[in-house]
Amino acid sequence: MTTEPTTTEEFQEVRSDRKRKRNDEEKTSMEIEENSSTTTPQFPQLNASQLKDKNDGFRKIPIPSHRYTPLKEQWMKIYSPVVEYLHLQIRFNLRTRAVEIRTSDQTEDVQSLQKAADFIKAFALGFEVDDALALIRLDDLFLESFEINDVKPLKGDNLSRAVGRIAGKNGRTKYAIENATRCRIVLAEDKIHILGSYQNIQNARTSICNLILGSPPSKVYGKLRTVAARTAESF
Repeated sequence: MTTEPTTTEEFQEVRSDRKRKRNDEEKTSMEIEENSSTTTPQFPQLNASQLKDKNDGFRKIPIPSHRYTPLKEQWMKIYSPVVEYLHLQIRFNLRTRAVEIRTSDQTEDVQSLQKAADFIKAFALGFEVDDALALIRLDDLFLESFEINDVKPLKGDNLSRAVGRIAGKNGRTKYAIENATRCRIVLAEDKIHILGSYQNIQNARTSICNLILGSPPSKVYGKLRTVAARTAESF
């Protein structure tokens, strides 16, 4: 049980003690905040070998049946950059019908495995080896795939006409989109695969979607000229 101060001197002494205690608590809290804001954790620098994940050093890319013959014919053009440039190990598993890639002791770059997997995947989707090699040489290239039904549900003859509008006579429309947007496009039935940089893929996808939705090719060509002019100015 605490006794209340009776005189003025005792009251002022108790008040000064409380004020002094409060100031000490505020000073302590400010010091803690300053120490926490100024001290940052220091971590040692890691080299490439320490960044490797032993449990994630393997990729398996299934190959469609219609790409077996091109894979056999172009195997050395696929094998050489993966082994000599990326320093990876690669093989084609006849039982699982898939290309298997894994890291080796000579692998230096931690991104090499993913680059090789994207390279093989692009070839499996139907791109030429020379076009797919850009995924290994450049860092800002990507693959994007979508279906015509993702844009607009179509069936039967309507779906065939949409594919025909995208391809054009003798493939002229597809080539025009590729040249204007600096992309590579593969039409596989109702699936569309685009290889290029992020902005170029966006431009190519917009043109293809407009054709799917029924825009006349002449209108799409006009927009492609504008896109091509802007791309030329940026370069």
